[in-house]
Amino acid sequence: MWIKEIRQIINYWLQLGFLDGFDPIMEEFIFFHDFTNIILVFIITFVGYIITSILFNNIIFKGLLHGQVIECIWTTIPGLILIQIALPSLSLLYLIEDSPSPNLTIKAIGHQWYWEYEYTDFWAGIDIFTFDSYIIPERDLELGIFRQLETDNRIVVPVLRKIRVLVSSADVLHSWTIPSLGVKADAIPGRVNQLNFVRILPGVLYGQCSEICGSQHSNIPICLEILRLKDFNMWIIANTV
Repeated sequence: MWIKEIRQIINYWLQLGFLDGFDPIMEEFIFFHDFTNIILVFIITFVGYIITSILFNNIIFKGLLHGQVIECIWTTIPGLILIQIALPSLSLLYLIEDSPSPNLTIKAIGHQWYWEYEYTDFWAGIDIFTFDSYIIPERDLELGIFRQLETDNRIVVPVLRKIRVLVSSADVLHSWTIPSLGVKADAIPGRVNQLNFVRILPGVLYGQCSEICGSQHSNIPICLEILRLKDFNMWIIANTV
């Protein structure tokens, strides 16, 4: 019985962390978060020990006026710690912005309250392949479908391909976000932001608009389906021919 209770406690605390990373960049995010937390725990423990020692120490050296050695130590060590944090941070920032030769480009345009998607590499007749993605109303949900997350038209991308998403807005501020991929870009009227990701496994991921955009802000979800290349090609043919 106690094993079940311990398992429930562990599962509860695991829910307070990040979602599982489904993209190399998101995995780097999680690693950097854990790495930084380890350094913070060490610093807090060390400083707490020093403060406690000073508070309960009755021995005073009245002849100590300055200590160049200790001053050099407490200046050098924090500098080295900051460098250790900065190097992986800069590398991660570069990976986020880097987008060499994407295999597929999708334009996501925010509306009140739905997303419009353009597959700029494919044509449906004489026009670019475009569709709208609305939330599925609660009354139309089937068993097993996530409430407030499922859409009538999913974004579909191939697995193991570099995907670039261009994000903009047709009315007010929105934000295109999928936590499991570690991507978030603000949709601003008159501007285009971009984000990149590489999905390593097939599956379905969910996200939501992360910028308050009006009374129906919670009803503008994002549903991304990742298919194998063969299935993706069949989906493109079925929707463009």
